[in-house]
Amino acid sequence: MHVDTGNTAWLLLSSALVLLMTPGLALFYGGLNRSKGTLNMMMMSFSCIGLISVLWALYGWTLAFGTNDSAGFNKILGSFTQYLGTGTSWMGEEWKVAGTGIGIPSYVVMAFQMMFAIITVALISGSLSDRLKFGGWVLFAIGWFTLVYVPVAHWIWGGGWIGANLGALDFAGGTAVHINAGSAALGVILVLGKRVGWPRENMRPHNVPFVALGAGLLWFGWFGFNAGSELTVDTVTSVAFVNTQLATAAALCGWCLVEWIRDGKPTLVGASSGAVAGLVAITPACGFIPPLAAILLGIVAGAVCALAVSLKYKLGYDDSLDVVGVHFVGGWIGSLWIGLFASSGVNAVVAHKSVFYGGSADQLWRQFVASASVTVFSFAGIDIADHGETAYDLTPASGSGSAFAMAGIGGSKTDADGKADVSEKVAG
Repeated sequence: MHVDTGNTAWLLLSSALVLLMTPGLALFYGGLNRSKGTLNMMMMSFSCIGLISVLWALYGWTLAFGTNDSAGFNKILGSFTQYLGTGTSWMGEEWKVAGTGIGIPSYVVMAFQMMFAIITVALISGSLSDRLKFGGWVLFAIGWFTLVYVPVAHWIWGGGWIGANLGALDFAGGTAVHINAGSAALGVILVLGKRVGWPRENMRPHNVPFVALGAGLLWFGWFGFNAGSELTVDTVTSVAFVNTQLATAAALCGWCLVEWIRDGKPTLVGASSGAVAGLVAITPACGFIPPLAAILLGIVAGAVCALAVSLKYKLGYDDSLDVVGVHFVGGWIGSLWIGLFASSGVNAVVAHKSVFYGGSADQLWRQFVASASVTVFSFAGIDIADHGETAYDLTPASGSGSAFAMAGIGGSKTDADGKADVSEKVAG
């Protein structure tokens, strides 16, 4: 096998950058959380590094990216045997794109995609603040990774029906990562219910420097996430890199502008959240659109996500750390942006015309169908009943109250006057 040392070194570096994003996410979520639940929140992210890495090597990689089974079956799921964790024959293989070798060992691509799987699962945890025991989180992470993330990754990147048949595009994970995780977060929120005391109690971030540091680490690591998704080093890599910076910077400004107009002053939490919203939105589009479109995308995503995070108060769902408002909404914006501004002049893989670079909605409807399909599949794939039962089976049998209360899910105490005690139960 021919190994292109430059391409291989770039993808190994990108893999390390993507891994750094998960500790960055832990700091970002940990700072946004209240102090009494910080360690539990951060542990959810760190646990994914251990748990999902092992599951990816054992079966996730082969089910998501394997292709040696029947063609019809491979539109839905990958191979049960090609890259199974017990095998060694494929370790010396060269990874191929459209049948052509790119000088990178398959083992390196496996490591790169492993980091994607880790952070996608970790993203969901931000919606569950103060409502879930750690044991319940572990069981949920295993189930969602296996039943939802792996198939969706195959549909989009592994030769499945969205990428190969529908022709929808997702450069680095707007659909597979952000819409997928955001839809799952919404499903979990609706089943678990609100935190006790929300929205009456003050639930402001307890450590703003943590939030800013986490956002900075996410921004830094995201260059590997986006630019690394080209796998090789070429002009598209450079476009993805530049677009990532431009959209994120513009989104930071867009979010702060909304805060300034609405609240009278911009905040550091808002600037940090705006940056993350821009990173989310540019993820699917970074390798397909020109820089000016990336700047416009950032402004729109920052402003819209700043407004979207307020919907939870109007609609009554308790999205603790705004996973839905940032990742779900931002992912949708970025995915549809491809249908508006994708250009074959930026990337030759753009085969269908966009609205502003071709005068057609051909790519736009494909993006909509892909985003809607992942939304519905991930939302419907939440099996909280089993997850909840197992979580509260781990709780000692002694004590009073319902099983959900003993599991730390919802519930409240009453005082001598019969009024609800608004102090929240803290998981972990």
